[in-house]
Amino acid sequence: MLPGAGHEDHDGAMPIYRLGHVEVRTPDLDLCAAYYTEVLGLIEVERDPGHVYLKGWDEHDHHSVVLTEASRYGVEHVAFKTDTVDDLEEYESVLERYGCDVERVKPDEERALGDAIRFDTPSGHVMEIYARMEKVGNGLPMFNPPPMPADLVGIAPPRLDHCLLTAENVPDMARFMGEALGFRLTEQMVSNEGHQLIVFFERSHQPHDIAFTRGANGGLHHFAFWLDSWSEVGRAADILRMNGIDIDVGPTRHGITRGHTVYFFDPVGNRNEVFSGGYKTDSDWETITWTEDQFGKALFYYENKIVDSFVSIYT
Repeated sequence: MLPGAGHEDHDGAMPIYRLGHVEVRTPDLDLCAAYYTEVLGLIEVERDPGHVYLKGWDEHDHHSVVLTEASRYGVEHVAFKTDTVDDLEEYESVLERYGCDVERVKPDEERALGDAIRFDTPSGHVMEIYARMEKVGNGLPMFNPPPMPADLVGIAPPRLDHCLLTAENVPDMARFMGEALGFRLTEQMVSNEGHQLIVFFERSHQPHDIAFTRGANGGLHHFAFWLDSWSEVGRAADILRMNGIDIDVGPTRHGITRGHTVYFFDPVGNRNEVFSGGYKTDSDWETITWTEDQFGKALFYYENKIVDSFVSIYT
């Protein structure tokens, strides 16, 4: 049986409901802060020595991206939001039974964050689950609001969408995401021998909140922001080139997830994506499987080949 066959629905499981925020490292905090606000168009909410807190314009929580000054680029941690503080105890128990080292994060130990748990994963990533974050709003009134703020800058994505991380053992990480955290496997790429090469997981009823591909443990392939339409993806490509930002891939379309996409890099080497489209995953969703011989079409449907900068996730 292929991985993912007979997949069990997790809607009745513990209530993580979306990717909450990502913390990424940067050797040049000021340069990256300028890029993320002036080109990508995120909103800077706050900064302190060593950190800049950013969000998409339509996000109400204090931040969805943290830039952290460090000697090298990459991902520091990813965090998921759940319903209540009581949920944290259940997650803590499950994760400890799974063999994870779990620690409690006290309120305001991280800026604007309430109670949380932090834990290691089989892929070498640090993850967090939290129930509360300080609200700052989206800049629109709660009564009779316009459709968007009038002062948006750059690409201006409304929200964080997903991230793709790397793992030496993708099947192990797939089991962990399903069994320990209750994520649904939406799509997968399998080898000719039936082993999982890339896996896509959701809790927000979108194509994916997080995905894993082959690579070094603890690695970041990209993190992505939502745009509302294919035309917005094209506009994003225009803005990138007008600002002298090289485009990695796109504008194009994925076979996996069906999403429209552009990939590009921040000034220190963290890969970004803007993403639109896809589908809604209902509670009776069945996992879609792509086979290794269709790898090119699965990644980039129009090109039907693996572009050079993505070869590392296949070889």
